[in-house]
Amino acid sequence: MKPVQPARPAIDARTAPLHLIVNPRAGGRRGGADELTRQLTEALPPGTRRWHVHPPRSPAELPALAARVVARARSDGGVIVAAGGDGTLNTVVQALWEHPIPFGALPRGTFNFFGRQHGLPTDTDAALPHLLAAIEAGDMRPVQLGRIGDRIFLVNASLGLYPELLEEREEMKRRHGRSQWIARLAGLASLMRPRRSWRLHLTRTDLDGQRHREQREASTLFIGNNPLQLREVGLSDAALHQGGLGALTLAPVGRAGMLGLILQGLIGRLGRAQAVQDFAFSRLDIDLPGRRQVRIAIDGERIRLPLPLRVEVAPRPLWLLGARDTADSA
Repeated sequence: MKPVQPARPAIDARTAPLHLIVNPRAGGRRGGADELTRQLTEALPPGTRRWHVHPPRSPAELPALAARVVARARSDGGVIVAAGGDGTLNTVVQALWEHPIPFGALPRGTFNFFGRQHGLPTDTDAALPHLLAAIEAGDMRPVQLGRIGDRIFLVNASLGLYPELLEEREEMKRRHGRSQWIARLAGLASLMRPRRSWRLHLTRTDLDGQRHREQREASTLFIGNNPLQLREVGLSDAALHQGGLGALTLAPVGRAGMLGLILQGLIGRLGRAQAVQDFAFSRLDIDLPGRRQVRIAIDGERIRLPLPLRVEVAPRPLWLLGARDTADSA
């Protein structure tokens, strides 16, 4: 069942202040607060529109900063914009999604699945004009969000192998840089190492309302809310177009089996692999008997959440500025 869409947020395109939250680590030198301030000064001379750039002093400050900026936008009728990768966008959306505030994204991460799916420019020079034009036109669309426990996700959430892979990828990126190639090589190296498996207790509600209880031995449970990412590896995105979420479990395999899975993913045929079971759902309850909490990866960031967990589509959409229909894109 699709969540009920609330009324569009009210926005005065002529006067709505801009509140921009910038991840200083994203996008290298050209992605920082100083560069964005320069662009805004050129695009919005004094007297045209109020704007404020809010760079956190450290990544750890970002959640608290986002909460403060949301409170300010609620009081002055402003628009909130986040500049950074999917993890940065997630942190800001976590603070604002329950409030009728339009959201703009300037994607500046490694993969930018959220921005690419919704047709947002990832080029630094094109992204800001696109956003300002959307504000002037009041151009915004409702975007589905996933929710796991009390946390929102834009692109994906997972447990098992994937959070461990992210830890090792971040270590390699710290040593060798933050490019996509470094991220992909780190992921491949990590995948080839032996991993433990989980005995998952799942209660799944299908899109037609049927409930199923089962146990699965798996090294990974991956939940997707991004059609682009699912299609890239050869998984179905049909559930996302029906108001649900897509998921897969990966059975434990040896090194040879993992190499085969990597190759299937690279050519977009992961869904055909024997070790992979994919399914759609409207609600999924997850438990790991004997454990009180589990490490989860949400949009590329790692956190711990208490068990059991419930996963479902969030009851409110995100109103995204300047989104474009990319359903038929590769």
